[in-house]
Amino acid sequence: MSTSPALHWVGAGLSSGPGIVSLARKLGSLTVWDISPDRVKELKRLGGVEIAYRPLNLEDDRLVGDFLNSLHPGDVVVSMLPAFLHVQLAELVLGRGCHLVTSSYVSPEMQALDGRAKEAGVAIVNEVGLDPGIDHLFAHLVVEAADKAGLLGRGLPMRFVSYCGGVPAEPDAFTYKFSWTPLGVLTALKNEARFRESGAEKVVTKAWEAVDNLAIAGETFEVYPNRNSLPYIGEYGLSGEKALTDFVRGTLRLGGWKEAWAGIFDLVENADMAALKALSAQLQAEHAYADGEEDRVVLYVALEIETDEGPWKASLALDEKGSGWQTAMARTVSLTVARAAQSVLRGEFAPGVHAAITDPDMCRQWLGDLRAEGLNIRPENISL
Repeated sequence: MSTSPALHWVGAGLSSGPGIVSLARKLGSLTVWDISPDRVKELKRLGGVEIAYRPLNLEDDRLVGDFLNSLHPGDVVVSMLPAFLHVQLAELVLGRGCHLVTSSYVSPEMQALDGRAKEAGVAIVNEVGLDPGIDHLFAHLVVEAADKAGLLGRGLPMRFVSYCGGVPAEPDAFTYKFSWTPLGVLTALKNEARFRESGAEKVVTKAWEAVDNLAIAGETFEVYPNRNSLPYIGEYGLSGEKALTDFVRGTLRLGGWKEAWAGIFDLVENADMAALKALSAQLQAEHAYADGEEDRVVLYVALEIETDEGPWKASLALDEKGSGWQTAMARTVSLTVARAAQSVLRGEFAPGVHAAITDPDMCRQWLGDLRAEGLNIRPENISL
């Protein structure tokens, strides 16, 4: 007797709650796998939903065996584990003919599973959180708006920007607070970033050397490039635009961040890993969110084009606040992951390794569902 595919959510950390509760309400119940039952019990009580807890630790062979024995071909597994564990989990569920959803960037190791996933008829869907995730949806829709306006392929000067950041809802002198260990933020400050500026490719190795100002709805933020933006020129459908002068994907911070963090930059520039860990511990003690304190997420994606009739612009912005188990970061990340999991359950992804979605109609559909969940999305010159 055949049964409908089941959904298994792995990892019930701080970014998972809203997505877990949303799926449990829609599906009637949900199985959540985690090291400890405490978080699952809390979400079950706070959300008023049916959630079944099962223990899982990828370092415990017995628990891994129990997990694999519970899976059936066609089931969907959501991984909200740390990014470095996604591939390990992907290899496990592939062997059981199950699909996988993660919010993280596609790593080379994950991409290497593409052939095996296709042979197994399995979809491995990544980059469906906030950034990466909602930013991709925004990007495809602003490019579609330009295409519908007849502005692509004409050699018109254009500028694309995509910036995202989590910041405190109530600013303080430090302009930032930490939900988890600051070490990742500190090490990322020295990651190389590649982008296009004034018609040329540019590389920076220190975030604080490329800080710019960005005005959104009357508020000025500080922004800087992050990672390698250049591959997304093609992924967003702009590779044929010869006059694409600027293209950058990056990080957003509150105004005054560069000045407030000047001393941090000096320390980070010459610090070894031991010193970074010590600095991380200090910052965690001094600048962590208090219980119940509100956080804020801001995402802004825009395409500006110079035409004979004057400047044309389309943009999408998200500005969300939250606290407790429904922080802005948790809502924006996990509700998008949950929406992706539903798409995989419906068979809307072909077998293979995927980085989010590219079809504008599906992007619009997803954003409509996220708005129905309460996310504050503001379109400019775009029809949702």
